[in-house]
Amino acid sequence: MVSLIRPAPFFFSPLSKRTSRPCIAMAASSAATHLSQSQQRRLPVLLFDVMDTIVRDPFYHHIPAFFQMPMKELLETKHPTAWVEFEEGLIDENELAKKFFKDGRSFDLEGLKECMVRAYSYIDGIEDVLLGLKENNYEIHAFTNYPVWYMLIEEKLKLSKYLSWSFCSCRIGKRKPSPDSYNEVVNQLGVEPSNCVFVDDRMTNIEAAINIGMVGLQFKNAELLKEDLSSLGIEVKMPLDIS
Repeated sequence: MVSLIRPAPFFFSPLSKRTSRPCIAMAASSAATHLSQSQQRRLPVLLFDVMDTIVRDPFYHHIPAFFQMPMKELLETKHPTAWVEFEEGLIDENELAKKFFKDGRSFDLEGLKECMVRAYSYIDGIEDVLLGLKENNYEIHAFTNYPVWYMLIEEKLKLSKYLSWSFCSCRIGKRKPSPDSYNEVVNQLGVEPSNCVFVDDRMTNIEAAINIGMVGLQFKNAELLKEDLSSLGIEVKMPLDIS
């Protein structure tokens, strides 16, 4: 099941005037594209993790196969912080290639990227949920730990049909479950945490969201997610309902 977790009781007002708070960097600009200052805003704002919530993560199966080693060996030989640094935008892909393995061995970087692109696909049923939310004019943002390669996902799957890549870790320089990343999101959106619903497959990230006052939904599958969204009064207009 999808785990529905939220702080003290509250209700969502369907429309709320956008409050004014400082917005910084490209992510803030992306978030602002949904609405002009003069428009009203439908609440809650929906925040989605991407990997294993919207898109299948290649790491657990395809990447070990690419390197022709079991997962245990991959975890033992890869650099302990290189990928995290890449996700935070601290290093570029060329620097990643140099330090991906502890022993500095070289590998086919372009081949790795091609392997990942082949593996990217929507989680079953989630595209219909996103479409249904979009049809009901909900504001949807990606809030995800991922490097600049999120653009490879976008190129293949076109997630921007449904959401904005507003809060990707490589853009905001912060990763979940750091409290700073959640505070960055609410500050840029200009809403109270209680007016955000956050969906993620990892309970650690959900708990961090709850701690700052967001509503948390742990993702298990698309159908259960739809049910839990409905329990919050969030309408999901499914394709057969669209006239």
